Amino acid sequence: MRLSKKIDGQIRVIGMVHLSPLPGSPRFGGSIAQIEENALRDARLLVENGVDGLMIENFGDAPFYKDRVRSHTIALIARIAWQIRELTNDMPIGINVLRNHAAAAIGIASAVGASFVRVNIHTGAMLTDQGVIEGRAAQTMRYRREIGCGALVMADVAVKHATRLGEFTLEDIARDTAYRGCADALILSGAGTGLPTSPESARRVKQAVPDRPIWIGSGVNVHNLEQYAPMIDGAIVGTEFKIDALTTNPVDPKRVAAFIKKIRNS
Repeated sequence: MRLSKKIDGQIRVIGMVHLSPLPGSPRFGGSIAQIEENALRDARLLVENGVDGLMIENFGDAPFYKDRVRSHTIALIARIAWQIRELTNDMPIGINVLRNHAAAAIGIASAVGASFVRVNIHTGAMLTDQGVIEGRAAQTMRYRREIGCGALVMADVAVKHATRLGEFTLEDIARDTAYRGCADALILSGAGTGLPTSPESARRVKQAVPDRPIWIGSGVNVHNLEQYAPMIDGAIVGTEFKIDALTTNPVDPKRVAAFIKKIRNS
């Protein structure tokens, strides 16, 4: 899978591997082995039921550091990402280091051969639950070039759990992210984890930035998928794939299979 436009009209699907709380985070359960087991189980179920790629994220680490996680967190994400890469026979994987440590994601991607990274705040500034976070597109893109990393940058246009500072239209933000921030693909998400964005927002971003792949980063499910299909090239799916559609639950293979069946038949 590449972060390209639709191939044969098919929307691509990235399944989320939400890591359990890592060492040092408030909810860490005390067992690295259990964290690895949970991640590998979810990755295996997602792959077996038809996703096109995986995104690995330190979801359990809330409350998140604003823009720099600690060294042991980077090391453990890399260790798990490598195991998942080995498990999935080189299926494309991506890295997202919350809340916004883009350099760590690039570094991990380079080390494990990941295909893409997600950067939640790439340009501009956002008011978040971690305070004000400023995008570091200049540092991120230069660091990628400096270390020769081939991972593509998927950047959020208006990321969840955040409010854009300044008077900018959605189109302004999309164009800045793509053309001034040099992002390879754009992501749209709702107000929070598992919450949808509007199909109209997807249409506006697609019209403003027609030469970049457009992905939905939250809230896509079997019921609203068809509303987005004409405007998007892919979907990053987490909550919809979990038991009872609860983000913190394990992956439910039946929900994954039903979603993939619907998307392939649309």
